[in-house]
Amino acid sequence: MKNITSRAWTGLALASAAAVILTGCAAAPTETAAPDETLDYLACAVSDEGSWNDKSFNQSVYEGLQKSEAELGVQIADAESATPDDFAPNLQAMIDQGCDITIAVGFNLVDAVNVAAEANPEMSFVTIDGWSNGATNLKPVNYAMNQSSYLAGYLAAAQSTTKVVGTYGGMQIPAVTDFMTGFYYGAKAWGTDNMTDVTVVGWDPATETGDFIGDFTPNSGTSKTIAAGQIEAGADVLFPVGGDQFGAASEAITEAGIDGRMIGVDKDIAATSPEYAEWILTSAEKRMTLAVFDIIKAIAVDGGAFTGDVYLGTLENGGTALSAITNYSGATAQADVEAKLAELQAGIIDGSINPLG
Repeated sequence: MKNITSRAWTGLALASAAAVILTGCAAAPTETAAPDETLDYLACAVSDEGSWNDKSFNQSVYEGLQKSEAELGVQIADAESATPDDFAPNLQAMIDQGCDITIAVGFNLVDAVNVAAEANPEMSFVTIDGWSNGATNLKPVNYAMNQSSYLAGYLAAAQSTTKVVGTYGGMQIPAVTDFMTGFYYGAKAWGTDNMTDVTVVGWDPATETGDFIGDFTPNSGTSKTIAAGQIEAGADVLFPVGGDQFGAASEAITEAGIDGRMIGVDKDIAATSPEYAEWILTSAEKRMTLAVFDIIKAIAVDGGAFTGDVYLGTLENGGTALSAITNYSGATAQADVEAKLAELQAGIIDGSINPLG
């Protein structure tokens, strides 16, 4: 057995992940039976800023770690980052633990994990929303979030009574703007199909200008101010892409006195954050839990070799998808909207529809 001090450096105990509810766009992952024995395999993760229970991408990765422990029998360890200054020391702590694989969560860790991978070529690393500068022992995990976000944008425009929808981001980085761009073109596609002008506030892919909080602090005052400004501009469906901004956005909707909706990101927000469920229309899921589990299983259980090949989550492989549609009250019948979304998804998968315009 490897010498691990605990499976959580922070002492966190998270609840089991809520079951993912799908629109039928992608199949749910198959459950794996509980392991017969504990494996001599140590899977580790380092968080981005925030906490493992951020109800967003950190939590999704941690749940993949927990799922691997519970169902595969691997050992786990983790380190939580409060600030960027923690990234390098936390990665080094995982190296010192002798982790068989270390997962660095988020775009912000990409420089630190590349340095760690290059300095430790005998160890295996994964970068979520990042890339490798050439280290073959670093596996990038990326997502075509423009695909599910295109569907979300189309749905948002169908729902909207003002035909103004809004989106804003935590930081202007590719992992964020990919969501926003897909949403923009999906909303515009609804307008084209229905010969109706649809306005998207908060992001213009052509000029790459838009509304950004500047960080991923949950439910910040800046987030609420941006949401309120977009509502003032006429938006009645908001797509905040910055982790947990749903408290801030829902407060802005409530205080404006409108019949507004939000679209979640990363997880099925209506299921995982029921306090926001009454405002959630759907969520564009980034299924990091599944990716983490599958990567660990392929090596620790199936005996596969680690490679630095990129994992890309798409609509086709179920790495991204829309959650169930809730609180829909658009003029078009929901069954008709869902049928159209299925048609659009098929077009994205076969390449006949470009979600990036």
